[in-house]
Amino acid sequence: MKVNINNKETETAAKSVAGLAEELQLPAKGVAVAIDNKLVARTDWSITPVEEGDNIVIIKAFCGG
Repeated sequence: MKVNINNKETETAAKSVAGLAEELQLPAKGVAVAIDNKLVARTDWSITPVEEGDNIVIIKAFCGG
């Protein structure tokens, strides 16, 4: 299915946010995910579905200043 990740159309087979995180090899910590402008709590990643056409924003924290 096709979703938009950070404004880029992406093909994914993931059925949940957790599956998408694994597919994209996201780090275990320091990552936030929002679907259609709604933040998804990490504890809900495994139960939050990813659906065709979703607008997903992934933010990675980094050190620096």
